[in-house]
Amino acid sequence: MNISVLIITILIGFLITVLLSPVFIPFLRRLKFGQSIREEGPQSHMKKTGTPTMGGIVIVFSIVVTSLIMTYKFTGKFGTYELWLLIFVLVGYGLLGFLDDFIKVAMKRNLGLTSKQKMLGQIVIALVFYFILRSQDFPTTIHIPGTSIEWELGWFYAFLIIFMLVGSSNAVNLTDGLDGLLAGTAAIAFGTYGILAWQTSLHSEITIFTLSVVGALLGFLVFNAHPAKVFMGDTGSLALGGAIAAVAILTKLEILLVIIGGVFVIETLSVIIQVISFKTTGKRVFKMSPLHHHYELLGWSEWRVVTTFWMVGLLFSALGIYIEVWLG
Repeated sequence: MNISVLIITILIGFLITVLLSPVFIPFLRRLKFGQSIREEGPQSHMKKTGTPTMGGIVIVFSIVVTSLIMTYKFTGKFGTYELWLLIFVLVGYGLLGFLDDFIKVAMKRNLGLTSKQKMLGQIVIALVFYFILRSQDFPTTIHIPGTSIEWELGWFYAFLIIFMLVGSSNAVNLTDGLDGLLAGTAAIAFGTYGILAWQTSLHSEITIFTLSVVGALLGFLVFNAHPAKVFMGDTGSLALGGAIAAVAILTKLEILLVIIGGVFVIETLSVIIQVISFKTTGKRVFKMSPLHHHYELLGWSEWRVVTTFWMVGLLFSALGIYIEVWLG
């Protein structure tokens, strides 16, 4: 697969999102699908109340269309089981997020789906993903990045898949708290997996999928960068979180997700640390969690927090590429 195919894939994803968003955003506004801001959040966020949400619909649509078009153009068929599995996870988690968003904005229940309902949906999608993989004799081994160490997990691999898909979707969802924060960090992470998939020459469809995501997210950033005209909502964040875990699994770079998705891991750890500290000592480690809110309350501008996290994401991605390509 030559570089021109990669560039065209990104451009198509970008253009679909950029062309659809100016039509879709006013539609969301007419439906009064505006974001509700939690009162316990930073007070500076109250001005975001009413900003159209569920923009993740455009992102998911752009990714699916771009992936299928470019896969057909490159291979002459609409993908193998790998591409359709990625689309299944993307759309499945996207629908789960859509239900959550719809309950929030249409039924005026600020918390959306209950945690048990959301968890059940995430686990069911992960289990379907696992059983389809096993039907294709997908290997159940994992290897330590940068080494020749490999472990056979057998049926324990099912638990790894559930943990990765559920954990990643929730971690990415936690990161979606500032204008452009998730769109930028997710574009970097997916782009990194795209590079790794491309350099092996074994995962052309996964390469196309990941770069379709990059294009869609860059297009979304045009409208989501500060000050945001639209938010992706759980429709987008859950879809992206599930999809990047699926990409890590299909490329057999499962453990590397901890590094490439380092920003998402740190955001999640900040919440866990905050909860444990408050419940055990009554004290908070951070001014607010997830971590991006902590820096806001320290006086950082929203744009400074976002760009700093983007840079950290780039460093994690560079480390991931170094470990896999130069040490592997």
